[in-house]
Amino acid sequence: MESDLKRIGAHHLNQEQKKAVTQTEGRILILAGAGSGKTSTLCYRMAHLIENKNISPDSILGLTFTNKAAQEMRERIGKIICKEKAKKITLCTFHSFCMQVLRDHIDKLGYTKKFSLYDEYDMKRLTTNVAKNLLDHEGKLPSLNSTLELLKESQKGSDQSEEHISFQSNWQKKFITDLSQSVEISMRAYNAVDFDSLISLTVKLFRNHPDVLAQYQNKYRYIMIDEYQDTNPLQYQLASFLSSKHNNLCVVGDDDQSIYGWRGAEVKHILKFNYDTLIKLEQNYRSSKNILNAANAVIQNNKERHTKTLWSLASHENPLHVFHAPTEQEEATAVIDRIISLKQQHKYRWKDFAILYRSNQLSRAFEVALMQASWRDLDGWKRGVPYEVFGGEELYQKSEVKDLMAYLKVISNSKDGESLLRIINHPRRGIAEKTLDLLTGKNRSLKLSLWEILQKIKQDSSDVQDLIHEIPTKAFKGIAQFVELIEEAKERFESNSLAQSLDWLVEKIDYKHAIEEEVKSEKMQSFKWDNVKECIQMLKTYEEDLEKTPSLENFLSTTLLDEKKFSRMQQKGDDCVNLLTFHSAKGLEFPVCFLVGLEDHLIPHEKSLKETGLEEERRLMYVALTRCKERLFLTMATNRKKHGKDIKSTPSRFLFEIPHHLLTMISYKL
Repeated sequence: MESDLKRIGAHHLNQEQKKAVTQTEGRILILAGAGSGKTSTLCYRMAHLIENKNISPDSILGLTFTNKAAQEMRERIGKIICKEKAKKITLCTFHSFCMQVLRDHIDKLGYTKKFSLYDEYDMKRLTTNVAKNLLDHEGKLPSLNSTLELLKESQKGSDQSEEHISFQSNWQKKFITDLSQSVEISMRAYNAVDFDSLISLTVKLFRNHPDVLAQYQNKYRYIMIDEYQDTNPLQYQLASFLSSKHNNLCVVGDDDQSIYGWRGAEVKHILKFNYDTLIKLEQNYRSSKNILNAANAVIQNNKERHTKTLWSLASHENPLHVFHAPTEQEEATAVIDRIISLKQQHKYRWKDFAILYRSNQLSRAFEVALMQASWRDLDGWKRGVPYEVFGGEELYQKSEVKDLMAYLKVISNSKDGESLLRIINHPRRGIAEKTLDLLTGKNRSLKLSLWEILQKIKQDSSDVQDLIHEIPTKAFKGIAQFVELIEEAKERFESNSLAQSLDWLVEKIDYKHAIEEEVKSEKMQSFKWDNVKECIQMLKTYEEDLEKTPSLENFLSTTLLDEKKFSRMQQKGDDCVNLLTFHSAKGLEFPVCFLVGLEDHLIPHEKSLKETGLEEERRLMYVALTRCKERLFLTMATNRKKHGKDIKSTPSRFLFEIPHHLLTMISYKL
């Protein structure tokens, strides 16, 4: 065994990691505690299969929850063996894997292979329109947020999902059922799927078409799933289908870090996993002993968990500092003052600091304090500490980028009614809302796609003459020009480079003029135009990076599945203080952490206590504690504003679960 490990450079691993790498057959559960080197272990395991067990890389499937994790693993494996072999491993997210399956086989479910992928905005708009039709309602509907939540709940895929939903009445239950069915019919008519249905449709495909499932079962002899504690019922079913032939399924995760119950993850999947081999990675390579002892003490209060205790050989020992300030503003100022002081005393960089909070609403006070803070460097006094808030609006969320993506979706899939409605009068073509109402009414009555109605209008077809007479002349011309534009664009995107074709389209519709009409500020015009150019550059990069023949359909699906391609999050070179929620911090680590707002109505969060329970809130606290490597500060405010009123706070109950000897109380004032 040691010679095999030396061959792939894995002889330095600890004993449990070595066991995880070399135990390849059967159902294996690897419980990987925070900071225990699970990514390295998984990478060496895949390398071991290829180099020492002579398993073809094509026979290995690795499923992750983020594109970043998949990319990082592929790069690491490429350094252990070689890039060519690493590229042949199917290593991707659940959604990306299902997208690949559906691109090849979705025609068996009544769709065509050039389907569109809808995001949350598209789905909300579609569902609202379908609800209007079901209710026979014109004009603006009251908020449908609670209805949309119930609809999502009913589609999660759990056998018990419906019986756990609290419907207000039998009418509401029937309405949700009818709405779900109508949305599904509309999606098929638009030849579109959303993120959630990528997985549910793949499960449906495998269940109803055993021949398709057999192809993938035969191909993938070894399956590995990262962050298994985050799987939902549909992902669990998918893994069960794929692994049922060879039964070589290795799942890696940590039940103590299961914090996504609110979006359908079920911790029972890892708690009740039927394993042949159990391996625990408990040695932590990240945090000091004091931090680990505090985290262990908190999480051990959970009843539903696998028994494990993190430990470390780390020598650096700093006490956990606790302070409470009179108000949230004074808490924020005290945190920023300490950050400036620690940076000067210990030569930290700004990016070594993280301010972590349970809810996004807490960030504002810290942002203000960071902007107003004064500090000194070699060049003299400066005002404002550089910072980055994780989870701000990204490039792919900008309206101008959404417009261009909608154009590309319609060029790729003309049945995509939602994207078509977004762009048909943008830039303006004289097609007003009244005309759009007439068009959508006609497409419903004739049971044709909106695109087919537009084509009939342009062709002056006999079965839409009544509609043509109702449409203003300007709108008629606008529709004809729009149809010609899309038809010409289809030809260009088929025969030319994608980036060149988008460049042509932007110029053809004079999108720069549309931006100038929309916003008057030159600075904002420049900002929006830069986003447009960045979008074109994205297509160019995609074409240069892709080994197989580029296609518009592939670009759209990979881009929407990997929105970080459009991300403007801080680059590695940026030196900024990090502001992020406990949830956003998962998987990250920082030398110095400030866990702020540690008050009982915030953590545990009073609303989440009802929805996902105390144990998930405790796991969230555990995740936050284990982000820190060296220096940890736990802070709170004695008074906090709620709905404009000062409310007296009490410390989080989780603080009382940390042994007193690990905590050092300090004044909030430096």
